[in-house]
Amino acid sequence: MKYPDIELVNNEAIHNFELVVDGHRSFIDYKIKDEKIYLIHTEVPAELKGKGVAEAIVEKTFSYIEQHHLKLVPMCTYVQVYLKRHPQWNRLLAS
Repeated sequence: MKYPDIELVNNEAIHNFELVVDGHRSFIDYKIKDEKIYLIHTEVPAELKGKGVAEAIVEKTFSYIEQHHLKLVPMCTYVQVYLKRHPQWNRLLAS
């Protein structure tokens, strides 16, 4: 996992998972309803593009989802592509 020393922050007030790398904030917008978590949008600032930050925030978010026994509904296109590349995470998908 990239950026193992950087903690994922669940900013519940604005429904974002956040990862701050080199002073820049990346985030995933989410919504939780009925034990399902909908990942809506992933955003990484231009300064961090190509550094593996999007992959890291998705991996950390998936670990959070698993630890909290939620089921994943991937609405974000980046998350959908990530799941195709890493099918082991399909275990989180809502039926």
